[in-house]
Amino acid sequence: MAQRTLFPTSVHRRLAPIIAAAFFGGIALWVPVEKLFLAELGFTPQTIGLMAAAYAAVVPLLEIPSGILADRWSRRGVLVLGNVGAFLSVLVGGLSSNVATYVVAALLLGVYFAMQSGTLDAVVYDTVLEETGDSDRFESLLGRVRMIESASLVLGALAGGALAALTAPRVTYFATLPFLAVSTVSLLSFREPRLHEAGESRSLREHVATTLGVLRRDRRLLPVAALLVLTSILTQAVFEFGPLWLVDAGAGAGAFGPSWAGLMASLGIGGALAGRLRSDSPRTMLVLGALLVASAVTLLGSSHVVVVTVAQVTAAAGSVVIGIHLTRTLHDAVPSDVRSGVASGVGAATWATFLPFALGFGAVSERWGIHAAGSLLVAVALAIAGLLILTRRAAPTVADAVTTGDELVPAAVVPSPTLAPNATRAAA
Repeated sequence: MAQRTLFPTSVHRRLAPIIAAAFFGGIALWVPVEKLFLAELGFTPQTIGLMAAAYAAVVPLLEIPSGILADRWSRRGVLVLGNVGAFLSVLVGGLSSNVATYVVAALLLGVYFAMQSGTLDAVVYDTVLEETGDSDRFESLLGRVRMIESASLVLGALAGGALAALTAPRVTYFATLPFLAVSTVSLLSFREPRLHEAGESRSLREHVATTLGVLRRDRRLLPVAALLVLTSILTQAVFEFGPLWLVDAGAGAGAFGPSWAGLMASLGIGGALAGRLRSDSPRTMLVLGALLVASAVTLLGSSHVVVVTVAQVTAAAGSVVIGIHLTRTLHDAVPSDVRSGVASGVGAATWATFLPFALGFGAVSERWGIHAAGSLLVAVALAIAGLLILTRRAAPTVADAVTTGDELVPAAVVPSPTLAPNATRAAA
């Protein structure tokens, strides 16, 4: 009888350190009790909003430089630097005694977001390409990474709440540090793919020009980038502002833990579905778009904790599914030597867009209430659904591409000596 293993193939085994790093890095015991700790430090809703705006402003400034660094130096190295930023952020947060110090911790967390965004997806994509010769398994494997992240976030949410109840919120910060250290060690053991090294011979100026010119050369990628930005904003908004619906409903403290665990589980649900749904099916995309709109509309009027939580989980999971499919579409059409930079550019656009969105959401919520602010989520969901109807797979479906002058040429006609043997046969 065939036995199922956690890492059944060579690409699974190659990605095992990344999966381990995602799991241990996701055990953030401080997250579920952060708002309680901030209240102890003297934060108000206004200063919390300003803090969120501060780190949201830092991330896009670092996104593209970190992506280019990953393409020209080492993607594993950039991920390690991101973990170092997270470690310092949690350490400074745990040591904080006032608002100003904690804002520094939030800015350091922005470094982590910038370093990881785009780079992790590119690492998974290139590993799949190097091991198998095509990108067919990318969605299922990235989905698996998201599932592992989700499991660890749920575990961290439940364990962090329990630890804070037994001790104090500050303790959860220091208890998180060993998990981040294990995550970093796991990253150091990862053998990263080498496909991106093709661009190292170019000057930095040429590399930056090539990275920034990808979307200009292929306009079919513009709606893909726009959808990635919108789905990320919807997910981020649900995570950032979702608990406010419970506050408005007067839910007891016991409701926040399970609700947050449900939101964290939405990442895993979306990851699991992404590898099973047909991304090239218009019907699938229409159903997902309709679910996003229905979920957002539900938040306009409902105050029931269970209904609100289910709507938020549905919206977040649907956004994750669409995001994973679109990430493959983007990477299929982008050369490996600028892949992290282009993906980080999309991430920078996301943060730059989320900043005014968050400020607007907070202003509307403050003046007219959380349900009125929910209309902004409906607007984003409608925009996603509309773009899904207008566009299907907007980018060329190629396994990979390399840069030749000002054009992108499929890797199938330009075999790379850095490909693994089975990938070389597929390219030939």
